[in-house]
Amino acid sequence: MARTLSQYEELLSEGLRPDPAQRAAAEALDALETRLRDGKRRSLPWQPPREASGLYLYGGVGAGKTLLMDLFARSAPDLPTRRVHYHVFMEEMHGFIANWRDMGEAERRKHPNRGRRASLDDPIPHAAKAAFQEAELLCLDEMQVTDIADAMLLGRLFENYFARGGTLVVTSNRHPTDLYKDGINRELFLPFIDLIQEVMTVHEVKAAEDYRLAGFQKHGLYFTPLDEDADRAMDAAFEAQAMGEDAHPETLFVSGRKVVLSQATGDVARASFADLCENPLGASDYLAITRRFATVFLDRIPLLSPENADAASRFRTLIDALYDHRCKLVCSAAAEPDKLYTSGKLAFEFERTASRLFEMRTEAYLREEHRCEERQNGKAR
Repeated sequence: MARTLSQYEELLSEGLRPDPAQRAAAEALDALETRLRDGKRRSLPWQPPREASGLYLYGGVGAGKTLLMDLFARSAPDLPTRRVHYHVFMEEMHGFIANWRDMGEAERRKHPNRGRRASLDDPIPHAAKAAFQEAELLCLDEMQVTDIADAMLLGRLFENYFARGGTLVVTSNRHPTDLYKDGINRELFLPFIDLIQEVMTVHEVKAAEDYRLAGFQKHGLYFTPLDEDADRAMDAAFEAQAMGEDAHPETLFVSGRKVVLSQATGDVARASFADLCENPLGASDYLAITRRFATVFLDRIPLLSPENADAASRFRTLIDALYDHRCKLVCSAAAEPDKLYTSGKLAFEFERTASRLFEMRTEAYLREEHRCEERQNGKAR
């Protein structure tokens, strides 16, 4: 299987613009891959790490961190490996903890993820074992700690994960010391920052330019009218934002409901107006999308009127969620924003939506960092 660095060089030969910071990060990932292939991890679990237990890549939006981590995950050594978005992983960990607390003692004793040395009343070591059994090499994309529940969980969770021999690769827009900055009870989060800097290599990816922004500027963000040219432009823009990664359908689960995105890769998703606005979705579904994805492609927004008022109302809610969390929007539409809904009971309210759609196309908006909201349930205590 191709190594991380050789995969990166192949992308360069296919037209990816050379960038010294990206190459340095690819070399750091390649070095970690070498250590893992050579078996240079802890020889016994529950021992302090002898070498770096992973790599923490941080840098600005559009630096190529996700692309590089995905190359690494694809070329990983022969050990259980998982590449997952940070917020998806944390939702799973909070879910495991909630389920563990609901179990009786007998059920906990029989659980396949039970840690033999851990108290049955403390779910975190068992959650760490579950994470390790699924992935001895865990790649977490887009770590942004804004949730006090995550902040309280992370230190002990990964202390146990590393103790078992796990290796972690993280991408983030922030240096570890800037995670959860000014958060509630941040002093309780500081041990996790210390843990990262003690057992992981921290590497900055200071790219020469914001490649995502360059892609938006080159290919565009808003395509009208709805025709074959708009469809082709959407395809080209999506391919540029995917940065060479294959897209696949992804399903988000929200309070027992399924929210299906027809294409997803990294932190980029694509769906049609019909998928997201003509189906019975609501604010919580759209918030789940904003937590998971930094960029959303929305195909074929029609003209809106009282005849499709429900879809128009959902569209307004979707745009509000994307705007509030500074998600980037690329879309094809039947008309410019101020011409999408011109008469009917929602026309006045839609003026704000149109204004936001125009603002979301500005360079100032595109340069803003993707925001993630604090979860309201499933908190670890």
